[in-house]
Amino acid sequence: MPQVARLLAGAVSIVALAAAAPTDRPAAPVGLTLGKPAYPATRRDNVVEIQFGERIADPYRWLENDVRSDKDVADWVQRQDAVTRAYLDRLPGREAFAARIRELIDYERFGVPRKAGRRYFYTRNSGLQNQSVLYVRDRLDGEPRVLVDPNAWSPDGATALDAWEPSRKGNRLAYSVQDGGSDWRTVRFVDVANGRMLPDELRWVKYSGLAWVGEEGVLYSRFPESQNGPDFHSANFGHAVWYHRIGTPQSADELVFSTPEHLERNHSAEVTADGRWAVIVSSEGTDPRHAIHVVDLRRRSDRGWRARELVGNLDHDWKLVDGLGSRLWFLTDERAPRYRLVSVDLGRGKSKWREVVGQSANKLEAANVVGDRLILSYLKDASTRAVIMDFAGRPARAITLNAVGTAAGFDGRPGDPETFYSFSSFNQPAAVYRFDMASGRTTPFAVPKLAFDPAGYAIEQRFYPSRDGTRVPMFVVRKRSAALAKRPLPTILYGYGGFDISLVPSFSSVRMAWLEAGGAFAVANLRGGGEYGREWHEAGRGANKQNVFDDFIAAGEFLIAQGITTRDGLAIQGGSNGGLLVGAVLNQRPDLFAAANPDVGVMDMLRFDRFTAGRYWVDDYGRPDREADWKVLRTYSPYHNIRKAKYPAVLVTTADTDDRVVPGHSFKYAAALQAAGLGDKPQLIRIETRAGHGSGKPTDKVIAGGADVLAFLAYWSGLKVGG
Repeated sequence: MPQVARLLAGAVSIVALAAAAPTDRPAAPVGLTLGKPAYPATRRDNVVEIQFGERIADPYRWLENDVRSDKDVADWVQRQDAVTRAYLDRLPGREAFAARIRELIDYERFGVPRKAGRRYFYTRNSGLQNQSVLYVRDRLDGEPRVLVDPNAWSPDGATALDAWEPSRKGNRLAYSVQDGGSDWRTVRFVDVANGRMLPDELRWVKYSGLAWVGEEGVLYSRFPESQNGPDFHSANFGHAVWYHRIGTPQSADELVFSTPEHLERNHSAEVTADGRWAVIVSSEGTDPRHAIHVVDLRRRSDRGWRARELVGNLDHDWKLVDGLGSRLWFLTDERAPRYRLVSVDLGRGKSKWREVVGQSANKLEAANVVGDRLILSYLKDASTRAVIMDFAGRPARAITLNAVGTAAGFDGRPGDPETFYSFSSFNQPAAVYRFDMASGRTTPFAVPKLAFDPAGYAIEQRFYPSRDGTRVPMFVVRKRSAALAKRPLPTILYGYGGFDISLVPSFSSVRMAWLEAGGAFAVANLRGGGEYGREWHEAGRGANKQNVFDDFIAAGEFLIAQGITTRDGLAIQGGSNGGLLVGAVLNQRPDLFAAANPDVGVMDMLRFDRFTAGRYWVDDYGRPDREADWKVLRTYSPYHNIRKAKYPAVLVTTADTDDRVVPGHSFKYAAALQAAGLGDKPQLIRIETRAGHGSGKPTDKVIAGGADVLAFLAYWSGLKVGG
């Protein structure tokens, strides 16, 4: 799920990883020596509730309990893990995948630099480090030095550097620490000049930005302190923005903004590049609907943290671009479902919005103020287009990207002569470039050295009709030789379809190992996502959720009809809301797929709102306590709609400490699959330890988890891999 503030991864030779010799169809699994294992016994409780006139059985509700405190759940996890581990370790190609993923991920990679004062800050990973390291240079061509290295923070590498923010002059840096994949954060500080860690420490931080007020302190967001420690299962209320002054205890922090009359709301703070305005963004769920308040930081000494309402309702999205003097720029979908750029002058009494750049045929994803120009990033059929405009909205030039892919970054400040951005695609890890605002010249900052040839892979974008005739885009990636030969390949179809999230081209070493081995990979840009703006999102949420499943099923049928794969060569995969997607379509069309990997999925749609961040998701899913919404949720909830039919091979994956989508969803779903007797293929669950919803996962776990999943999908889709 998206963050609530906006609110989800012995050596062998390359030759040994080659796919099977070409045939007319993917090879079938070799026998059934790795068929269905004996599942561990799972206790069934007599839990039945009457909901809106229907008896709803929930025999595995006890598996919702926290594995850290419930011995029965911990024992169940241990027994399931033993069976799954024994099965996965016997899969042909598992060690070959692990070795090749390790080789493919072992390249030097950089984050996009950010400038503060005269200093440049960026992350770097030498290749196999579990966590990326934060570096600083005192000038662009200066010698890099380590500022924050999280690799020594925990023996298992599962403690990660999350957000980081330098002060405006670059003298200090605030950063947040994520442990074991949890959404809870701890904020710490470092003196940039000498690398000395400051004693300040902020706790109870969740769904927070970090915004400096001068060089003296930061604005951050937190929930109230609990005497029992952080709660990893229950919903949280009372989010607020606080100010911390460096050198003082957290108990002395000042409350900046809260809504005690609306404890369900979340709040985050940003500060404009010139330090003039603090902009507070409020929301109630994952929908992009925000209220906006502003604080004039120049008048804080006499007015304190008095906030001025700029947008009072929660009807539309308002994304701060930046500010210069009394003028602020925002992106909004108010009267523009694909977004437009507007500005407001706060120095003219009553605020009046002015349109700077109107809505276009493509979705306006982001905007930045750099130097004396605006850089606007558009999404055209799920790929990035970037253009430069003046402050009046007149086009100046386009930034040439030359390929289907995703550009990100373009950060900067008014007066800056430069910006940095990254470009990546399915066959290209992120390369980082510097763009000179005056000349328009692009120069490389960091381009990775690769263990494969990107030109050997073809990326196609195709459009297919969904059940109701809607035209849906899909990317298909495979070896160029296979595309030319037009032979069917074992294929992973990936989808998400929710929360206004766009699936754009990106690189994955795990995915590249699949492609190298001879498989194909497809990404369907389903309704419910953000690829085409508000209307595309609305068409796949709430009562329209079935459209998402129809789009995904149609994508699978299209891949088969086009000869890209066959019915016994099609595997499906999705994470979080995409895990729900996989679970739902398995129930609706178990005959269509050979294998499936629902990852950290939302599987009990009748109780999702009772845990941690689940209460925010009612924006997309509806409310289980409302009869009309409940009846829709009941029709597709994966846990409640398992059929008596032959199912494909299923590997459910989750993490024991996921406090975004609690693992009880996957535990209950896997137990129900195993109890249903769904044919001769396995339904297993892989449970990662000290990992959360995905962010902050150490490299070692990425490699191990990727190898397990690929080996499982390869075996059941007929992809032969050396091992």
